[in-house]
Amino acid sequence: MTTHPMNSLTRVRTVLAGGVPDRVPVDLHNFMMVAQTSGIPFPEFFQNGEAMAEGQIQAWREFGHDVLLLENGTAALAEACGAAVEYMEGSAPVCHGPAIQSLDDIDKLVVPDPHKVHPLTENLKATRIVANEIGDKAFIVGRADQGPFSLAAMLLGMEEFLFRLAQADGARSGRRNSGGDPELAKKLHRLLEFALEVTTRYAYAQIEAGAHMTSIGESLSGPDVCSPKSYRTFEWAYAKRMVNNLKAHNIELAYHICGDATAIVPDMVETGAAVLELDYKIDMSLVKAATRGRTTVLGPVDPSGVMALGTPYDVEDAAQEAIALLGEGGGLILGPGCALPPRTPPDNVHALIEAAKKYGVYP
Repeated sequence: MTTHPMNSLTRVRTVLAGGVPDRVPVDLHNFMMVAQTSGIPFPEFFQNGEAMAEGQIQAWREFGHDVLLLENGTAALAEACGAAVEYMEGSAPVCHGPAIQSLDDIDKLVVPDPHKVHPLTENLKATRIVANEIGDKAFIVGRADQGPFSLAAMLLGMEEFLFRLAQADGARSGRRNSGGDPELAKKLHRLLEFALEVTTRYAYAQIEAGAHMTSIGESLSGPDVCSPKSYRTFEWAYAKRMVNNLKAHNIELAYHICGDATAIVPDMVETGAAVLELDYKIDMSLVKAATRGRTTVLGPVDPSGVMALGTPYDVEDAAQEAIALLGEGGGLILGPGCALPPRTPPDNVHALIEAAKKYGVYP
């Protein structure tokens, strides 16, 4: 029998289908790195689809990674819905003002058309250019920005959202234990319904632009911020519905929660997401047990302490450990568990790629 070498597309698709590829594929969550390398001021770069695309293509030519994850940060959908966003010097744009002042203003929100509203048009332009240029050579993930929970928090304001969430969920107030507020919970669910519609529509647009897969970030719902109870009450069902809506159109979703998400990984698996993007803080052995044969893990190398601040030897050691614990029988796309800092040394990125080739080859 003749065995043909895999390219990036077949390698990644084999993993997603539950098979064992020739070696562990590699993803780079490097949108801030490419902004730094471009020499273009960050506020200009992250509003320029051509620049974002060219930066990603140049990085792929240098590093040869299998998966390109395309985005311009965490605030694109919030801005499109009317939230105030600041384009930072030296970092990704951030949301710093809500779109509505209270939950009674939900009816004022309008679902944006991603083909007409800034900055979604520029992000989709970047996806289109990258897909047209190298979409037959590498696996393209067009991020649909934030998932329903995180987007809802930005639209209301994170502090206000989390405060109302605690009230609705029956959190303690001083020494008295509240039983929760059903009417407040209904309002929160209305906001989450709106956010689900917004992010799902953008997900479809990313696929229409040529991405092979789409992705959402929901780190605000993770155990580093919210209790597993709040996650299961106010996040899980919306992630599940989004997965199901997309699957009905043969679209696969990657689901990102950074921090130590170990306690909710079994729940994340139950959403049916094709990929779980997980951070270095997870218990890799427990995660492997929960995900084996059911989904793919993307990560979990430390983007800051190892990739940005460590040496190539540190990167190799972290990659080797991740492959040993998560790569058995497939089910792993190696990469940073969250976004790489802008000044991550290229030598460390090369070390990550080489570690996959050295330790990630399957017999």
